[in-house]
Amino acid sequence: MEASQGWTPTPSMLLQRMDHTATLLRTGQVLVVGGQSSSSAELYDPKGVRWLPGGSLGAARRRHSATLLNNGKVLVAGGDSGASSTGTAELYDPTAGTWVATGNLDSLRSGHTATLLSSGKVLVVGGENGASAGLASAQLYDPATGTWSATGALRRARVGHTATLLGNGRVMVTGGRVGPRGSFVNDVELYEPSTGLWTLAAGMLGVRSGHSATRLLSGKVLVAGGFIDELMASRTSELFDPGTGTWTSVAQGLPGERAQHTATLLHSGEVLVSGGTDGNSPYLQSAAIFDPALVRWSVTSSMSTSRLGHTATLLPQGDVFVAGGSAEGTQGASSAERFSVPTPPWRPTAVMSSARYHHSVTLLDSGKVLVAGGTSTGGSGLSGAELYDEHLVTWTQTGSLVAPRFLHGAAELPSGNVLVAGGQASSSSYLSSAEVYDLATGQWSSTGALAGARSRHTTTLLESGQVLVTGGRMSSSFSSILATAELYDPPSGTWRTTGAMNVRRVNHTATMLLSGQVLVVGGTTPTGDTATAELYNMHTGQWTQTGSMSGTRYGHIAVALPGGKVLVAGGWGLGGALATAEIYDPAQGGWTTVAPMTSSRYGALASVLSSGRVLVLGGDAGAGTGLLSTTEVFDPALGQWTSAGTMSNALSSGTVTRLAISGRLLVAGGLGTSGALSSAELYTPAL
Repeated sequence: MEASQGWTPTPSMLLQRMDHTATLLRTGQVLVVGGQSSSSAELYDPKGVRWLPGGSLGAARRRHSATLLNNGKVLVAGGDSGASSTGTAELYDPTAGTWVATGNLDSLRSGHTATLLSSGKVLVVGGENGASAGLASAQLYDPATGTWSATGALRRARVGHTATLLGNGRVMVTGGRVGPRGSFVNDVELYEPSTGLWTLAAGMLGVRSGHSATRLLSGKVLVAGGFIDELMASRTSELFDPGTGTWTSVAQGLPGERAQHTATLLHSGEVLVSGGTDGNSPYLQSAAIFDPALVRWSVTSSMSTSRLGHTATLLPQGDVFVAGGSAEGTQGASSAERFSVPTPPWRPTAVMSSARYHHSVTLLDSGKVLVAGGTSTGGSGLSGAELYDEHLVTWTQTGSLVAPRFLHGAAELPSGNVLVAGGQASSSSYLSSAEVYDLATGQWSSTGALAGARSRHTTTLLESGQVLVTGGRMSSSFSSILATAELYDPPSGTWRTTGAMNVRRVNHTATMLLSGQVLVVGGTTPTGDTATAELYNMHTGQWTQTGSMSGTRYGHIAVALPGGKVLVAGGWGLGGALATAEIYDPAQGGWTTVAPMTSSRYGALASVLSSGRVLVLGGDAGAGTGLLSTTEVFDPALGQWTSAGTMSNALSSGTVTRLAISGRLLVAGGLGTSGALSSAELYTPAL
């Protein structure tokens, strides 16, 4: 653990709150709602380190649920006002800063769980009815219609349970009590969204209520602490493996007994638990961290005050924001503090010798990373190239390009050498030349030229060892956008024309499929932006049209997922920068819309992590927001996005590479808010 970790105070809330909710909005602010019979809400601004008014709800609430929907709004449902439970629900619109009613639950309900499903609907389960009885019923909220409907009921009523979305899309409900004063249970039920039915799964190793359940990045679920009877809390924890459907005890216990605590999954994949009660002394000040790689708990620094009924929220910067809760001997607390994580995901590394953007990046067989060309002004190209050494954490200059260039393409050849082709020497000079970097000598030499000048094209290494170049533009004129494609043959160092695309495109993407075909998607045409897609067959040299996206986009990201599907997200479309995302299925030749990113992003960067998840970073959110430093990860199993921390610099038009040795991602250069960047950062993926 690093010495920099620990808790630091931040401004207190406007009101004392206990049993409230805290929801991270897409703006990066935290919406705090209700608590202690309050109908007010407030917003914590991490950047400005201040609190702002969040409006008033239609009903006072505590022990309610708050769920961030895929449209960016927040659904607040149920809760109690002290005397009775409410069955109402409300929506908060961050754009307008307003609250509106959105239908009623089937009954009065508090202490329930609310889970965002892969479909975008919200599953509300269990809780109590305000008359000292537990609930077995479950409800579904549909954001598209703003209505509630009944779904399958639990096999037994539950209060103090947990609900966790698994990687297969099912929801796992664990433990709890049969009612507010009912028996403690260890049984587990699984909800299947496609049928709306529940089935029993293997029970936990012990009874628990008021415990935590955290889905780890491995897909396993960590269940920790909780009450085992009216007065006694547990220090045990266990892991559920959805693949085998079995529970395994964590050999090492929590540092102390703990229940009704918070559990926060950090960007590192570790879990921070804080506060709660040990069952004897009412409130805890302590905190602990679970390391999934070592399967062990360790003590970390304690909060400034004891807390029960508090909230803990992971901020985009990687800090954990804790607010409110009842400090021992008081009714409630307004204080807040932040925990600096021991292993932040983003860290700066050595700086390049030249600031650059619109450059190329290539991971070499040696494990080093080659960065070449680019521009520092947008008006003229750079000829310099440099190598990043992960072992030495250094950049060293290598041979200069024969011709300065930016917006070119690059590909590692089967020999290990690197081809760069086309691009621009200046804002008005478009290039047809190509050159090859010799790995052995560190020098560049000219090779055969393209049939014509082209910039902003795609460059793809085929299974045959040839390199496919598609589209782009020959000049700044829209009429110069190309449909042509060429193949580079490394042994002869020559280019030949292959079949032309059906659509002339620039700012499109090209992605290699498992079949060996290349999927080209979107872009701008001479007559406007396009949603079309087409496939290149390297055996026939011909293009065939395939299903179109749901909308036009260019400057988007496209990455091949494990299993062969392709994720496309962001870009520029109708209305400006896009947050929308969709997945192409080669087997069906069609697209499926998935949850949107938390931010609109044009010109973002993306890379597939070793876990199969996709990291998307930076980009331009458009007027009013501009360049982004935020990053997020898409989980194909869940179809959902989560924050991946914040980079040191907001940027677009940089490069990202997954390093061969550590699996870390290297982000180098880019266009920042003040111009070209020479900085580089490392992202450490969580286990």
